[in-house]
Amino acid sequence: MFDHKEFRKQFPILNRTVNGSKLIYFDNAATMQKPKVVTDFLVDFYQSSYSNIHRSVHTLSHESTQLYENTRQKVAEFINAPLPKRGTPQNIVFTSGTTDSVNLLANSWGEQNVKAGDEIILSVSEHHSNLIPWQMLAKRKGAVLRFVSICDDGELNYEQFETLFSDKTVLVAISLMSNVLGVVNDGKRIVDFAHAKGVPVFFDAAQAVVHSKIDVQQLDCDFLAFSAHKLYGPTGVGVLYGKTELLNKMPPWKGGGEMINVVSLNDFSAAPSPFRFEAGTPNIAGVVAFGKTLDFLNEYKGITEYETELTNYLVNRLRELNEVEIFSGNNTVGIVAFSVADIHPHDLTHFLDQEGIAARAGHHCAQPLLSFFEVNSLNRVSVSAYNTKDEVDSFIEALKKALEFFAR
Repeated sequence: MFDHKEFRKQFPILNRTVNGSKLIYFDNAATMQKPKVVTDFLVDFYQSSYSNIHRSVHTLSHESTQLYENTRQKVAEFINAPLPKRGTPQNIVFTSGTTDSVNLLANSWGEQNVKAGDEIILSVSEHHSNLIPWQMLAKRKGAVLRFVSICDDGELNYEQFETLFSDKTVLVAISLMSNVLGVVNDGKRIVDFAHAKGVPVFFDAAQAVVHSKIDVQQLDCDFLAFSAHKLYGPTGVGVLYGKTELLNKMPPWKGGGEMINVVSLNDFSAAPSPFRFEAGTPNIAGVVAFGKTLDFLNEYKGITEYETELTNYLVNRLRELNEVEIFSGNNTVGIVAFSVADIHPHDLTHFLDQEGIAARAGHHCAQPLLSFFEVNSLNRVSVSAYNTKDEVDSFIEALKKALEFFAR
């Protein structure tokens, strides 16, 4: 059984007050709070072991390099990426976040493999980070973007998805879980159909990695990306997983130190993956602290089940209010998007903040999806393993107060 009380104790920020009320943090889909063991580790690393990596043979550099590469190993294990018999996993590339990972893929794989007239399949529910880089690539190359719609229950329209393929399709790039709808898509179904057509698949897993177990070998996806900060880890750290044979065929996107093999005045040869994609000094402290975050998460079992139970409780409480329209899918986990009759989402969010509740309003970096729903803005509440049913109840009471206030 998941011990959510013990888990919650690890997050000191949840003890503070906001506007005279105890903080209720319901903006977890934007970023999650950090456990004390991770922030303490980050400070200790800077004070006792920090140095640049891969470049020196002195003790501090060796310690930092070892911690950095240990994290790469932990990430590979966390998503069940294939591991080499020895040496560093070549299929795990560190970036600054999911956005950086998608841009790397579009500017490296995309530049090499996409030409005029080629087609890339996305969905109408993509986060802007998994839309704009492909739009930019399509404009440069003269390629075409095609979009999967969604059904009333928030699921992808898989039948329509299959009709979008043609002999011009070169890539499927889809979020495994919408940051608005909270529905986890059937990744295996997507991959199996695409691969039968000879088309590689990229998954934006920024939300899915938080609320479901990712197994890239079981999915058989070709590429996958996520961010540490949405998984209780530091900001400025992202992961791009790719099949090793694909990554080693991709040209570097950024040039500089560390990504080279041999350099002359007029040319260079690139190092193998992952180093060919990690030019310059990376976010060393952030990466090693993310390793500590994964150690922390591995100590707890049953997180997904608890989050599912809590989300269902939240949805059922919201359904008690006739003024609330829920936009999230039927099988949402962690994320609930909704609107409240006659209250602008930003006004409601400001009201909730006065009650100590941190929530979200706006287009949630998914303007095409909101246009699909014919709305300009939505409220969003997103829960995590440190949230409680008592907090949900307090949120519902605050929502009732808002309804009374704005009805005056």
